[in-house]
Amino acid sequence: MSARHILGFDAADVDWRQAKASGWRRADLRWERLSEAAIAAWQAHRRFRAVCLFHLAYRQARFSFAPSDRRIATSLINLGIASGAGTVTAKRYFAKARHQWQASRGDVDDMVVRPRSRSSLFHLRMEARHRETYLANTRLRISRIIVETEETLDALEAGSLTLPHRHSSRWRGERPVVFDDMRKILGACLLIACPL
Repeated sequence: MSARHILGFDAADVDWRQAKASGWRRADLRWERLSEAAIAAWQAHRRFRAVCLFHLAYRQARFSFAPSDRRIATSLINLGIASGAGTVTAKRYFAKARHQWQASRGDVDDMVVRPRSRSSLFHLRMEARHRETYLANTRLRISRIIVETEETLDALEAGSLTLPHRHSSRWRGERPVVFDDMRKILGACLLIACPL
């Protein structure tokens, strides 16, 4: 049994080859993998490993992404959750995350959504014929998920230990197979740990 590499990439890494072909950088996939591994460790009550991985994900986001990238805010949210909701350190992380999140406005309108594979020729043709409607519906759905993340950040800033929406548990089902901007934004919205 072999585990996926978190920090390294090899020639047999199918995700990396697909991501690279789609225009992703190593930093994009590395942040996603670090966040997934940190959340898995957090849920398994391996606190020290989770905190280390949350810090690595934050450093990856801070030094690799544009200053307005939502993934930086997500990393700060996770660090705040790992610090313990209601603590002074957590409040500082959440305040920084709020500032970062608000600086990221407008990315849904600029989001590049690549075509998805469909279960039937009918659905493929429908998407091709009604591409603008499909894109509008996708943008609306992503906007709603962004609002849910903002509500979660509000709850965390208020010191709540329960989140109003599911995030990390939805990631597995919501994660797009295609490596595009939508996957980056969904990762920023859903790769949030649940307070223990």
